[in-house]
Amino acid sequence: MAKSGKFRWVICALLFFSVAVNYLDRLVIGILKKPLSGQLGWSDSDYGNIAAAFSFAYAFGYLFGGRLTDRLGVKRGLPLFVLCWSAAAMAHGLCGLIGVEDQFRMQYPWFSAAEKGIVWMTLAMPMTAAGFVVARIVLGLAEGGNFPAAIKTVAEWFPIKERALATGWFNTGTNVGAILCPIAVPWIFQRIGWEATFYVTGATGFVWVVAWWLLYDSPEKHRRLSPAELAYIKSGQPAVEATPVKVPWLSLLGYRAVWAYVLAGILAAPAWGFYQFFVPDFLDKSFHLDLQTTGWWTAVFFTIAMVGGVAGGWLAEKLIDRGWSLNAARKVSLLVCALAVVPVFLAPFAGSVWLAVLIVGIAGSAHQGWSANLFSLVSDTMPKEAISSVVGLGGFVAYFTGGFVNGITGHILEKTGSYVVVFTYFSGMYVFSLIAIQLLVPKIKPTT
Repeated sequence: MAKSGKFRWVICALLFFSVAVNYLDRLVIGILKKPLSGQLGWSDSDYGNIAAAFSFAYAFGYLFGGRLTDRLGVKRGLPLFVLCWSAAAMAHGLCGLIGVEDQFRMQYPWFSAAEKGIVWMTLAMPMTAAGFVVARIVLGLAEGGNFPAAIKTVAEWFPIKERALATGWFNTGTNVGAILCPIAVPWIFQRIGWEATFYVTGATGFVWVVAWWLLYDSPEKHRRLSPAELAYIKSGQPAVEATPVKVPWLSLLGYRAVWAYVLAGILAAPAWGFYQFFVPDFLDKSFHLDLQTTGWWTAVFFTIAMVGGVAGGWLAEKLIDRGWSLNAARKVSLLVCALAVVPVFLAPFAGSVWLAVLIVGIAGSAHQGWSANLFSLVSDTMPKEAISSVVGLGGFVAYFTGGFVNGITGHILEKTGSYVVVFTYFSGMYVFSLIAIQLLVPKIKPTT
């Protein structure tokens, strides 16, 4: 069928900018870790706990955001998430109202162990850190809905063979946001301070919401979509039900593909959260860089990583175009990405900053290509009505695991000052994930 029209790529561009804003808001704290820790008295454990709070909240945001998207639809659901996380991002700056002199750690002997556990998040760390924990929780809950909604949008707006490519393209927005963040944030911070930095970066989401309401509608209702392009998008997809089918949450556990996606999320997905929150610190600790230089090298890392998302989606599409089955194309693409991650265990032993960034950047690039194909595995194998819920479920377990990984990483750094254990752990997780996928889904059989 001839491709007539390209408006679906405008929708992909909207998704691109949504994840760019998402990552810009998310990564500001990683770039400002060093000055914030110095000004506000945070330890590595405090920062690890802040990162863990985001990951746990993001996990629940994925879970409930995916379900909410399936109920509300992406037209209403996605801008709701963006509005909420933008407000939460700006709220980080309000922590500046907490005076450093008001901070304290819990030392009161009359608290029982159980009582200390209950109030740990607000009293067992500096009060500014506790304030950041609260802001990160709200940010994570709202940001978690972004990817389930985006994957559902791709499933509605793209034919099967283009889904990984479209996912790869919009997923490059994560890297663009991550590239802009380490370049722009130090510049903004040095001129107007950390509180205003959060206000400025958080406000970008409100601009995106306006663009979404002006440009988005479902393919069936969109006035700018030609009949020929609509037919191309719908090729190979079932007709839209007049009354949407409701897929109970528990029924999802009956799909082997869901378990494959969940296990891959537990094993490999936490790596990306680690890169987001700890790569700047890794570079600073390893090579003793100043803030701006750390920002530039972090931007280089995300620039390298950006290539993988598009390349991974492109590879799967080209293999399908050459006559490969969907099963073979998807799994070979995942294998290439998994093997490219393995050398990341060498990063702590790199003798120069450019070599360390190259090694970690290739691993990050492979992760993005892996993600583009893993997300597409869901839309390949699941009913359309359940796609966001499945992505949400997988993201929940992935980022819940990532919360523990981030917290443990902070404690490892405090005890050893070394990243060797963490990089070694992630170097093999993608291979194990692919083995799990193959055992659970020996052959991908598309349902849409």
